[in-house]
Amino acid sequence: MSVENFFSKEEKKQITDAIAEAEKNTSGEIRLHMEGHCAIDVLDRAAYVFGKLKMHETAERNGVLFYLAVHDHKFAILGDAGINQVVPVNFWDEIKVTMLALFKQGKFADGLSQGILMAGEQLKANFPFRKEDVNELSDEISFDKNL
Repeated sequence: MSVENFFSKEEKKQITDAIAEAEKNTSGEIRLHMEGHCAIDVLDRAAYVFGKLKMHETAERNGVLFYLAVHDHKFAILGDAGINQVVPVNFWDEIKVTMLALFKQGKFADGLSQGILMAGEQLKANFPFRKEDVNELSDEISFDKNL
């Protein structure tokens, strides 16, 4: 199965709607990137993808990447310097635990959506939306062939 077809059209909409909802009240930016395989350390790969997607170029350095290697059953959450300075030390781990519980039930879209909304709450608390804010990064899911 190709990575692009891992989620149904409805599940993709659920995830992109969660991204839009999470970003509605913040200047923060959230992306989901999916690949089939991750042959290296998942955080190293997520950091590479973070750079390729130019997520470090947001004005307040408050981008968050959700990275998923579908066939290898690996995932990572990576926040930029701005958000990492203000969230609790174990914050990303709490989101991962929540997501993993749903992933183990086969509820991958639900897990991602819940994790994205949790990240959005922290972004909203620390980087509230201002009227001059613009959506700096696409809300669409990116795939390995797009890099």
